[in-house]
Amino acid sequence: MQQIQATYACPQQAVVVVTPIFEDIEASDRLFKELAATIGPRLYVVAVDDGSLRRPVEVDGLALAGIAGVVLRLKRNVGHQRAIAIGLNFVASCLEGFECVVVMDSDGEDVPQSVVPLLAALQPLDVDVAVARRRNRAEALRFRMFYLVYKVVFRLLSGRRIDFGNFMALKPIGLRRLVAMQELWIHLAACTLASRLRIADCPLDRGPRYAGDSRMNFVSLVLHGFKALMVFAEDVLVRVGIACALIAGLAIVGAATAVLLKLIGYATPGWFSIALGILLLVFLQTGALTLMTLMLTGVVRGGSIASARWEEFIETISESHGHRAP
Repeated sequence: MQQIQATYACPQQAVVVVTPIFEDIEASDRLFKELAATIGPRLYVVAVDDGSLRRPVEVDGLALAGIAGVVLRLKRNVGHQRAIAIGLNFVASCLEGFECVVVMDSDGEDVPQSVVPLLAALQPLDVDVAVARRRNRAEALRFRMFYLVYKVVFRLLSGRRIDFGNFMALKPIGLRRLVAMQELWIHLAACTLASRLRIADCPLDRGPRYAGDSRMNFVSLVLHGFKALMVFAEDVLVRVGIACALIAGLAIVGAATAVLLKLIGYATPGWFSIALGILLLVFLQTGALTLMTLMLTGVVRGGSIASARWEEFIETISESHGHRAP
């Protein structure tokens, strides 16, 4: 592990942009230039190279754009959410005097020009986080349908509404709270909801990718959705337990009704035994699932996750002071 300095110099009242990058140097170089044109000298970029092997991110890309910042090269690919968590932990631990932090993807779908209205939404005193809520989406119909199902399932199982992703702006108080939460390593948006920070929505359009195709396939999207639910595992388990208990209760009512019909002579031959057997199986299965969810809830509530040491993931840190190359 490289020795990490106590602090890295960033402009006073800087807008720090944290962006994860994986094998996408063409898009990141264009992003740096557009961010420099949009934000200006207050910009400081923390580019997290998520273990790229073919075309790793070079600090020259920042220097050519005249941007001060660092490239954190990770020892291995840790995934999109963990790369963001490492970048945010670096900002909280090693940078001082910045005004806010913006988290965005490097592929162009988070439009650099949209940072301006996002920062404007962050200005009120009663706002800690401003998140981008998408107005128009350019994804395929399959993705949009899955995203709609994901939001409905998330609302039913967690009791919360989620309609934003990684594109957000944080005040220092919001950053400090997020990096203190283990859920940050699982899912940034869900962690933001769980943090109870004061959130402001900023309606923004999603832009087209700068280059190439998205590496997110259907399986990755499903996994991303399940990770969001993992942040609220306790709530999900309780809700599943309640649903199972209700079904078990209905099975008992159904069995009692079947016995009553049998006693008064309304049951046809063979109907009573089949109905009672099915209802008994439903009761036993849902009863067992209820007990399991209650026990798992106790484990989630009482258990603790060891703190992830973000420094151990970093192989090298390259720094740019914002001077354009000749």
